[in-house]
Amino acid sequence: MENRINDSSNLDELEKARVAIFGKKGYLAQEFAKLKTIPNEQKREFAKNLNLKKEKLNQLYEQKLAILTKDALHDKMKNESIDVTLFHPKSQIGALHPITQTMNKIIDYFVSLNFSIQEATLVEDDFHNFEALNIPAYHPARDMQDTFFFNDNKLLRTHTSTVQIQVMKDRASKPPIRMISPGAVFRKDFDITHTPMFHQVEGLMVDKVGEISFANLKYILEDFLHYMFGDVKVRFRPSFFPFTEPSCEVDISCIFCNSKGCRVCSQSGWLEVLGSGMVDPNVFEKVGYKDVSGYAFGLGVERFAMLLHKVPDLRSMFEGDLRLLEQMQ
Repeated sequence: MENRINDSSNLDELEKARVAIFGKKGYLAQEFAKLKTIPNEQKREFAKNLNLKKEKLNQLYEQKLAILTKDALHDKMKNESIDVTLFHPKSQIGALHPITQTMNKIIDYFVSLNFSIQEATLVEDDFHNFEALNIPAYHPARDMQDTFFFNDNKLLRTHTSTVQIQVMKDRASKPPIRMISPGAVFRKDFDITHTPMFHQVEGLMVDKVGEISFANLKYILEDFLHYMFGDVKVRFRPSFFPFTEPSCEVDISCIFCNSKGCRVCSQSGWLEVLGSGMVDPNVFEKVGYKDVSGYAFGLGVERFAMLLHKVPDLRSMFEGDLRLLEQMQ
């Protein structure tokens, strides 16, 4: 039996040897079956010697298995190795992810208008994510954002509006301020139009009282939406956001049905694309600003990407399906 293990030259032969030795009908099983027929005074010595032999065969098998496994891996790596220095004329040009494409397009627009790009940490505290944005404890608006909390009063930010608080509290950042804050945000949602992690772009402009009005906000958002979606109609609807007053949601005419009404727009002919408004005075008070006015707006990048590329399910953006991604080249 030892020779059969030692003579195995590959894993298949070793497996056959294992079955022949350790299997239910193998050599050891047959030897242990002899205990039924030998005299009682010989059974103890016989069983002892047989167990020692079993242990020896098992050790020999394990040693041989380790050697052959290593050899098999070496052969596989040798046979499947790729020379990455070789030129491949059929190499395909890759493409940016549709969310990255959309994010870059949004950023390009606002950078061209001299907006700065501001970033901050993904982990925030309650003050920057809620309190400073006029969302105190027990405010109903907190229920609108299913938040990932940590044990030490920290949380994963639920919107990029936290960055405007960071910037305004920075004493080096005095008005006028013209900024956007693109980045990832997190909420406990997962369905056809929501994912636990998604991306937002939040914009903020602050200047002396009288220098900024709702008309400025309306003009820049209309121009931005025409830049993103072409010749669409734009409408502003009164709404509520804790950190802006007055607040409005912005819709565009449905790009799928030309405002005739379809399943995507729920037969309304309009698609909601972003929220906006004039910064609430309470927010300025929290950061120590006086005699200023400003506007803010926020949009979901995935929402824009779905509309631009006509992707029906938001979750497909994160599944890495090459059939989808190859269409974005």
